[in-house]
Amino acid sequence: MNRLPFDPDRLPDRAPDADPASDERPMSVTDLAGLIKRVLEGGVESPVHVIGEVSNLSARGHWFFSLKDDDAVVSCVAWASTAARFGFVPADGDEVVASGHVSHYEPQGRTQLYVRTLRPVGAGALQRRYEAMCTELRGLGYFDPARKRPLPLLPRRIAVITSEDGAAIHDVVSTARQRLPAVGLLHVPVRVQGSGAAAEVARAIRWVDRARTRLGVDAILVTRGGGSMEDLWTFNERVVADATFACVLPVVAAIGHESDTTVIELVADRRSATPTQATMDLVPDRAALVRQVDHLADRVTARVHRRLDTARALTRRLAEHPVLRDPAAVIGLARERITRLAREVEQLVRARVGRGRTRVETLAGRVAVSSTVRRLDAARVRINAIDQRLAASTASRMRLAQARRDALEGRLRAVDPRSILRRGFSYTTTQAGAIVRSVAAVRSGDVLRTHVADGAIESVVGAAARRRRGTGGEKPDQMDLFGSGE
Repeated sequence: MNRLPFDPDRLPDRAPDADPASDERPMSVTDLAGLIKRVLEGGVESPVHVIGEVSNLSARGHWFFSLKDDDAVVSCVAWASTAARFGFVPADGDEVVASGHVSHYEPQGRTQLYVRTLRPVGAGALQRRYEAMCTELRGLGYFDPARKRPLPLLPRRIAVITSEDGAAIHDVVSTARQRLPAVGLLHVPVRVQGSGAAAEVARAIRWVDRARTRLGVDAILVTRGGGSMEDLWTFNERVVADATFACVLPVVAAIGHESDTTVIELVADRRSATPTQATMDLVPDRAALVRQVDHLADRVTARVHRRLDTARALTRRLAEHPVLRDPAAVIGLARERITRLAREVEQLVRARVGRGRTRVETLAGRVAVSSTVRRLDAARVRINAIDQRLAASTASRMRLAQARRDALEGRLRAVDPRSILRRGFSYTTTQAGAIVRSVAAVRSGDVLRTHVADGAIESVVGAAARRRRGTGGEKPDQMDLFGSGE
């Protein structure tokens, strides 16, 4: 930790051996705490970098923990927004390097290190952090092969994101010029290691991607040379992985040596072992393109020659054809053939017609017999149906006639005089057969016939007297069945 020279002017104007009972007014606790804070913040250069072992970590929101070594302990604070950028959560006992500024927390009288960045120390801790990052991003689909985009066949321009003075940019430029100088290169210089390098690389990726149309860029190459795991750690940070994953342009990553694998290389669309190999993956070889074009030209030429040879051969065959040599003879032969074919067709038609007529006559005979049988069967079915309907109709009519006869008989019986006679009544007629309805119709000495149920009684009239109306003394001796006529 860098310290400034001791400045006595920052101390109170009181000698150590001054009399405490003097007239000088004593400092309040608040004043003393403020003085300590001002001395620490003004006398300790920021940022300070402290290495130590984590203990008593509380990581709920803001982080509160201690850094210790064998002889001392320092309280540390990391605000939640700052801790979210660390990319890992240390465990008690992990060795880390914390960077920040020293200040004094007056309410508790505590001197603390306010941490701005935190990184693990040692390959083991970095490896655990790397594995945790890979597990998380794999679960989010960052490494999914299905999302990898193909590289452009012939890019117009490539954005190279790397350090300004590293060997990687020289390898990229020299390789691109050797392979195809027409491909443009846009160098975007960034820091590739150290505090803030990851955020700088992520900003460069996002800037190129947003301005891709204006810049005419078709792909991005992120690269740097070899180094230790700590040196390459910038490209394992989450912010770089997020920017690469969200990039629309295809990204090629070549970080360190072939044995080194960083998170950005797993997220990128193509991983290359070295900056030179990455350039070769993006920039086509001019000589290879020329050979490919020559090969395609040879194939096209050969195909055209084959087509021409085929056309020439066809032309020769057509020129030697009899139709072109002697058209009249060919026409005559064709005419003879047509005549012969016409005769053959006529004969075939006649034969077919004859066979057809015979077959039709045979079928007609069969159809006639079959038709007669079918008609008889149909007539039989109709006759049976008619018989059934006639029987049903006759029975119905008989029942109806019987009912009408019974009704008429009842009515006749009701008006039949004989039925009345059988009840004890009678009627009288003259010898001429006229019905006697009044005493005025007979005279003394007339012969009358009195009809009863089982026959007739003849009698001679002695005297006839008209019954007086209104007198009920006399009763009639017979009933007038046909009315009195009065």
